[in-house]
Amino acid sequence: MSDFISGLRVAAATMAICVAGYTALILGFAQAVTPATANGSLVTNEDGEIVGSRLIAQAFTSPEYFWPRPSAVDYDAAGAGGSNLSPANPELAERAEALIASHGGATEERPIPADLVTASGAGLDPHISLEGALFQAPRVAEARGVAPSVVTAVIRDMAYAPGAFFTEGRIVNVLELNLALDAELAAPAVTE
Repeated sequence: MSDFISGLRVAAATMAICVAGYTALILGFAQAVTPATANGSLVTNEDGEIVGSRLIAQAFTSPEYFWPRPSAVDYDAAGAGGSNLSPANPELAERAEALIASHGGATEERPIPADLVTASGAGLDPHISLEGALFQAPRVAEARGVAPSVVTAVIRDMAYAPGAFFTEGRIVNVLELNLALDAELAAPAVTE
């Protein structure tokens, strides 16, 4: 019986150290070094209300807002994942055609960027390419009643290279871009 009680003590001590202690240590370190990231990279509006996260995409459907990449999981952060459809699957082609149509179509002179019609691996990518944002600029400008150059200027201000000088392409965080447009054009805060 004493061996059993000794085993329980060792198991309890191990759990306390490995589960509670390690977790508290990592959380404390993260809060001290990068508190915003440790708390989910939350984004707030001018009223201080949490409207989303820099790290997780959310659906925008109104024409005055930029739309993120499509999501195979309907932007559900509890269950990230792709569609697992084969490139030869007709359902994938139908979905792409519907997305192209929702963006007003594409032509040889104005091809649609791939990230606007293909979902990311997790379905929660909060960024679109600079080209994807510029492709949507005319729709957003028309819906907001402003010149496309105003919207394009905000896009270019928000675009950045995620790997600094190691990467060629630039990306834009969709939620932050929409909030910047709201602030720039004094529109109501994002409520979708």
